[in-house]
Amino acid sequence: MKDHMTIKGHDGTFTAYIARPEELPAPAVIVLQELFGVNADIREKCDELAEQGFMAIAPDLFWRQEPGVDLGVRSEADWQHGLRLYHAYNRDEGVGDIKDTIDTAAKMPECTGRIAVLGYCLGALMTFLTAVRCRVDAAVAYHGGDTEKYLGEVDGLHAALLMHLGEEDEFISKPAQAQIKTVLAKKPNATVYSYPGQWHAFSRINGAHYNAAAAAHANERTSEFLNQHLR
Repeated sequence: MKDHMTIKGHDGTFTAYIARPEELPAPAVIVLQELFGVNADIREKCDELAEQGFMAIAPDLFWRQEPGVDLGVRSEADWQHGLRLYHAYNRDEGVGDIKDTIDTAAKMPECTGRIAVLGYCLGALMTFLTAVRCRVDAAVAYHGGDTEKYLGEVDGLHAALLMHLGEEDEFISKPAQAQIKTVLAKKPNATVYSYPGQWHAFSRINGAHYNAAAAAHANERTSEFLNQHLR
């Protein structure tokens, strides 16, 4: 069942897209958006997770700036619009909003209490920040730009973390990727997979750099990881 829900946060109210599996209660996966908002791609990812037996919730991360953002990944105007929101986004406030979403999910009778965060691009960075600052059972990050800037917080990482990086990512430099891999290699609960020849957002089915084989491999690993840590 697909729907929208209201989350009453610590300093405001915002909405989230929710997809429920047929069998409940179920573990929850908080799905965190790219700069395009809770758009068709993010809703489709939630639907896929629900088909896999997870309750998927995608909160509107841009609600403070512009509620209900839903942008197309192939539109240059939408890309520029999303970039403006991305650069103005307050990441610390965002972690608070994600924590409010996690707390809301944990109290829902449909949820088993096991919760993961999973994000793409901006959402992947927010996944990392949430995992090091909040309590979750697992975290999955796809090509999170700026993650290297927050590696000083890695001691707070207690959840299992899975990270996917495209080796040719135009927004995450090779030195930044090396730094991420070096730091996370010291954490036994963190796993980083690197995909040769892949660019940013290689797993986004409607994206310019989509690669079906690499995306399938990454998504397979993610599914196995979520089942391992949430069941």
